[in-house]
Amino acid sequence: MLALGTAREVYGIRRISLNRLEKTILVEYDATRLTGPEVAKILRGAGVSVTSEVSLIPPQPVALPEDKNPVPAK
Repeated sequence: MLALGTAREVYGIRRISLNRLEKTILVEYDATRLTGPEVAKILRGAGVSVTSEVSLIPPQPVALPEDKNPVPAK
């Protein structure tokens, strides 16, 4: 816990939340200051085993190219 407290002091880390039931750690960080791999390195330095990363941003739909010669409706 002390090491996580030190990780919290890193410039760009906004918040660290623990969920003991799900055995997860939520790290909110400033993406203009840090990248995902940098945050994972900080957590590993604090003794946390990072097994996966979950994005809280839902996947965005892929825009399909518009047909340049649409078939006219009848």
